[in-house]
Amino acid sequence: MDSALPTALRALGLGLSNLGVGEAFMLLVGCLLLYLGIRHRFEPLLLLPIGFGALLVNIPMAGLMEEDGVLRYFYETGILTEIFPILIFIGIGAMIDFQPLLENPKIILLGAAGQCGIFLTLLLALALGFTQLEAVAIGIIGACDGPTAIYVTSKYAPHLLAAVSVAAYSYMSLVPLLQPGIMRLLTTSKERKIVMGAVRRPISRTTKIVFPIAVTLTASLIAPMGTPLIGMVMLGNLMKESGVVERLKNSSENEITNIVTLLLGLSIGATMQAKNFLRWETLMILCLGLIAIILDTAAGVLLGKLMSFLSRGKINPLIGAAGISAFPMSARVVQMEGQRYNRKSHLLMHAMSANVGGQIGSIIAAAIMLSLIQGLGT
Repeated sequence: MDSALPTALRALGLGLSNLGVGEAFMLLVGCLLLYLGIRHRFEPLLLLPIGFGALLVNIPMAGLMEEDGVLRYFYETGILTEIFPILIFIGIGAMIDFQPLLENPKIILLGAAGQCGIFLTLLLALALGFTQLEAVAIGIIGACDGPTAIYVTSKYAPHLLAAVSVAAYSYMSLVPLLQPGIMRLLTTSKERKIVMGAVRRPISRTTKIVFPIAVTLTASLIAPMGTPLIGMVMLGNLMKESGVVERLKNSSENEITNIVTLLLGLSIGATMQAKNFLRWETLMILCLGLIAIILDTAAGVLLGKLMSFLSRGKINPLIGAAGISAFPMSARVVQMEGQRYNRKSHLLMHAMSANVGGQIGSIIAAAIMLSLIQGLGT
């Protein structure tokens, strides 16, 4: 009994005695994510469980990501099978209102422009030595669409999931800080003051119901690899617009989305083990993701300037910044920037059109890249 006591006491301190510099650093990173989510409310629904997951997985000897660990179970069941991001997409579709886009369809071009940075960053990642599938996963960070980034990365480059996920959600939360400077740099004071008139085009219920069906068929036939993504978003939207499955729609955007968001965040945090996360590769991915978002924003604003010129000043180019998929944050950023320069300017609904277009565009961009790579035999 006397000899067993010191052994038992030593066992109590195994975690502390095995704590290395890498694990200690990642514990600080986890605390930083918690601080950003709680104190500054940067995407708290994701950063809080991600940060706490990072804490749990970097506690030595806890074994939460070992073969029988609970976080390992969440990761393999929800991430590797792609179930978590797919369920999130259904909830997103149930929340999105496509009416602003249907009222002003040409604005979808800004959503397409907001994906240019994805392809440019893909080429840059290839030049830096990443494989084709890794480059696709890195480029998609620029869409500022967390679920799309997680889906693509978990399916084709799971070893990059931690870095890509943290970059996607961190930059999404930093959109209010990242975009205004780019918008001001690329536009003139006169352009920022443009007042856009309200678009009042009645949209029938039939059109709203047909739209998600038509988009699913069209996008899936063009790029079949994106069918799980676009299909689930449009299923959620069809449930919303049909008006006949209110219980399913409510469950999709509330209970299911909330539960899956929690488990998704924990699973992402679980991939942030020091031995996997603390590599030069991670820093490169974070830098490339930032470049992708900057390029996406710039491309959207520049197309907005062209549309403004062609319309003889009827379109405010600021709305082009909402062409990325950070829904609805980038639309709110555009509204605030417009109000900063002209109190009479109300750009929110126009920006929402571009933002919704970006949501569709990011999924189609991912589908096109994956379909092309499959066609090349990778």
